[in-house]
Amino acid sequence: MDAFQIKDFEVRNRLFVGTGKYATYELMQQALDASACQVVTVAVRRERLIDHQGRSLLDYLDLGRYVILPNTAGCFTAEDAIRVSLLGRELLEKQGNRGAGWVKLEVLGDKKTLLPDPVGTLEATRELVKEGFTVLAYSSDDPRCAVRIKEAGAAAVMPAGSPIGSGQGVLNPLNISLCLELLKEGDPHYPVIVDAGVGTASDVAIAMELGADGVLLNTGIAHAKDPVKMAHAMRHALEAGRLAYQAGRIPKKRYATASSPFEGAISYIPGE
Repeated sequence: MDAFQIKDFEVRNRLFVGTGKYATYELMQQALDASACQVVTVAVRRERLIDHQGRSLLDYLDLGRYVILPNTAGCFTAEDAIRVSLLGRELLEKQGNRGAGWVKLEVLGDKKTLLPDPVGTLEATRELVKEGFTVLAYSSDDPRCAVRIKEAGAAAVMPAGSPIGSGQGVLNPLNISLCLELLKEGDPHYPVIVDAGVGTASDVAIAMELGADGVLLNTGIAHAKDPVKMAHAMRHALEAGRLAYQAGRIPKKRYATASSPFEGAISYIPGE
């Protein structure tokens, strides 16, 4: 798999995997290993880091192997997202992890749709960039909104394929392709990562075939009947989708095109 850059960090595996919603930490470990991911996202609020037995999620992550991408999941204001981002940076600096200074920014609009608040996201992006963060910002699939976030200083924009945890896949490929086109205008290496809504492996392949630089997912693996097998499937789908994009698909046509020439074909003439 070819690498790509997010600011000054080289990403060698384009599948970003979350750490929430698994039945056990041990199952999470197995799924992360099966996915072959390099970057894992962690919600840094205390109730997300400590389970009911008092165990810390970070104790079940190989901090030498994985780059931790702290996220602001559950934040509904720019102020809360900024506060959580600062907490995440402090936590990972103490751990000596390379993810310190990164943040997957989520400023949500409401609890029902979990769609991003565009105004709050812009406010938080601007402030976090001033604070020296490398911001990977969760966005809707609105191309103009995505461009505004890039202009605010985000190191990467992460448009949603569909609502978080919905499993609906990429509902609007046209909008995702427009996000890719506009965000990469004049900057073809600007990172665009499809985030949210992945239900199965084909959703990952579709996102990558559109030209996305990567895919971030969590529920699609964690809530699968067999998370470890699904992690394997997502890994291979991402590789297949990336190769298909690089290879260049044939154009869609209205009518059939023969695979073999008609010249010399054996013909049947009635009565002979």
